[in-house]
Amino acid sequence: MVTEQHQSLRAAFSGRLWVEPADMASFVTDWRGKWTGHAWAVVQPDTPEDVARVMRWCHEARVPVVPQGGNTGLSGGSTPDGSGRSVVLSLTRLQKVRQVDIQNNTITVDAGLTLLALQEAAAAAGRLFPLSLAAEGSCTIGGNLASNAGGVQVLRYGNARELCLGLEVVTAEGELWNGLRGLRKDNTGYDLRDLYIGSEGTLGIITGATLKLFPQPASQIVACVALSTPAQAIELLSLAQSRLGAGLTAFELMSDACLALVEKHVPGTRFPFGDRSPWYVLVELSSEQSDAVATAHFEALLEQAFEQDLIVDAAVSSNLSQFEALWALRENISEAQGAEGKTIKHDISLPASRIAEFIESTGAAVGAQSPLVRLVVFGHLGDGNLHYNLSPAAGASGNDFAALEPAMNQLVHDAVHALGGSISAEHGLGVLRRDESARYKSSIELKLMHRIKQALDPLGLMNPGKLLA
Repeated sequence: MVTEQHQSLRAAFSGRLWVEPADMASFVTDWRGKWTGHAWAVVQPDTPEDVARVMRWCHEARVPVVPQGGNTGLSGGSTPDGSGRSVVLSLTRLQKVRQVDIQNNTITVDAGLTLLALQEAAAAAGRLFPLSLAAEGSCTIGGNLASNAGGVQVLRYGNARELCLGLEVVTAEGELWNGLRGLRKDNTGYDLRDLYIGSEGTLGIITGATLKLFPQPASQIVACVALSTPAQAIELLSLAQSRLGAGLTAFELMSDACLALVEKHVPGTRFPFGDRSPWYVLVELSSEQSDAVATAHFEALLEQAFEQDLIVDAAVSSNLSQFEALWALRENISEAQGAEGKTIKHDISLPASRIAEFIESTGAAVGAQSPLVRLVVFGHLGDGNLHYNLSPAAGASGNDFAALEPAMNQLVHDAVHALGGSISAEHGLGVLRRDESARYKSSIELKLMHRIKQALDPLGLMNPGKLLA
């Protein structure tokens, strides 16, 4: 029902305003279907200036705001709560490529541009934007920055924070800050950009970004390598870094359980080996050298790995079709696990030197705690980020499995903390890990975070209940 207050908001900006529950339904439920809230209204402004106008109206009316990009997050960070008081501010109509600066190797875009469209705009200019995620066709660059997204090429290019040079942000009071500077060096005080990146919309709303571009690689090769233990995978990572240097673009660990799920649920999947192994690693080389030179370097790496008994088999791509088929083994794991039913997900990071120890000890602890779970472990080994997931064991009921989630979360996260790791590597805290994170952070760290929140959002209107309790 449209009220006078809705009409007042409608008059404040250009863009779409939704108030009927049916129109708002897709904006108030997260991508996983795990959280569903209620909104007083959903707005889709047309420009950054319109975002500022909405924020000024909400600030004056004391209406909470939930910023939302592509709504593809996995931690409930862009879903409103159940109060029905919030405005969901969707940025998906802000889709402009504002500038491509080839000589400076930068691109400036609106925050609502999808990651895939950004990649395509860079490619059209003969450049590479390397951030790559499974949801890249629907996630937006603003959401990627707000959650400091990672993906498969962090090993070489860094996560979203490292790829961003400047931001445009609407503050909690509705002011529009233009920090779109394409500078690699700017030592003039506090780095406001880094405050907003990874803040999950709790400090302000990212409306634009200036991002780094890179040369397109002349050649790309990937190999799926079979090995026996995660410890061997860590040794192989060290060897690959020493032999391939910056050319090592991705290094992805997958258990045999992961590949078995992909074979079961993804039609057309072809297992690349004659015999099965407990673990596999996907190794990618991106090079500015010719295919022949890159292939020679890659083969030399694999030959040495065989000589050192680090690997037992390897399948190497020789064309684009094989390249895509090998990558599909990794990219389809989440979809395949989802097809098995409910999952218990853990997005964790550890020092690379502790990963093998963690996998061995935590796997034993999980098995000892309950026979109702099976491990589905994969992730970005090159930067220490594991997706340490659990699925129901054969014969386990969904309800019995779901009841294990709190205990399994504490078991896994306690083990991560004991080894100097983090319980959220690239998905953000949202509401999923908000309270658990507070258990592991020091009182000083939490106090400083609350002070920043109070300074930039004194009324507590920005994405309430997310990231910080």
